[in-house]
Amino acid sequence: MATRQQPSSSTTRPPARLYVVTPALADPQAAADLIGPALAAADVAAVLLRLSAGDERTLTDRIKAIAPMVHERGAALLIHGHAGLAARAGADGAHLTGTAAVREAIGSLKPERIVGAGGLASRHDAMVAAQSGADYVMFGEPDAAGKRPSFEAIRERVEWWAEVFEIPCVAYAATLAEVAELAAAEFIALGPSILADPRGPAAAVADAAARLTAETLA
Repeated sequence: MATRQQPSSSTTRPPARLYVVTPALADPQAAADLIGPALAAADVAAVLLRLSAGDERTLTDRIKAIAPMVHERGAALLIHGHAGLAARAGADGAHLTGTAAVREAIGSLKPERIVGAGGLASRHDAMVAAQSGADYVMFGEPDAAGKRPSFEAIRERVEWWAEVFEIPCVAYAATLAEVAELAAAEFIALGPSILADPRGPAAAVADAAARLTAETLA
């Protein structure tokens, strides 16, 4: 996941890149049916793969089945949790919840793999994750109970981070309406609720990309 260079005042800032977040998946074919069209619809920087529960062998096999499709499209594949499986299964890194998880896994993943930090309850937590070596911080994703901060709080934190820090920020959009409002981030995470659009994942991702471009040119 390359960062977005800060443009000079005389240039137009490029739009944030998209980051696809899957629901918990168990069937590789279902994953392919979701991820394949999404990646074909627009420029997607990364896929965060969430896996349904299973033993280590089963989880590894799922990741190995999905990784080539993601890599063929030039996107990075990150695994939600399961830091120990990322390298063995051919993923590019792991997305971890909380500063303790980041600190615990950082030594085994860096520098070869990407370490993402989510579940950050405060500005302080985000700074601790970055100082610990995380490659990006994510704001706005739902917790295990499906709750997230108010959208105003998410937007404020994204804008603060993007203004002050060089480490990339990923802003989690729960709806298409949120995408343009979070355009200050370097990456916009499209949550499972967006990918469940009745028009299909390809249409949803294309719509998100168009909204980002329109916001950038406005």
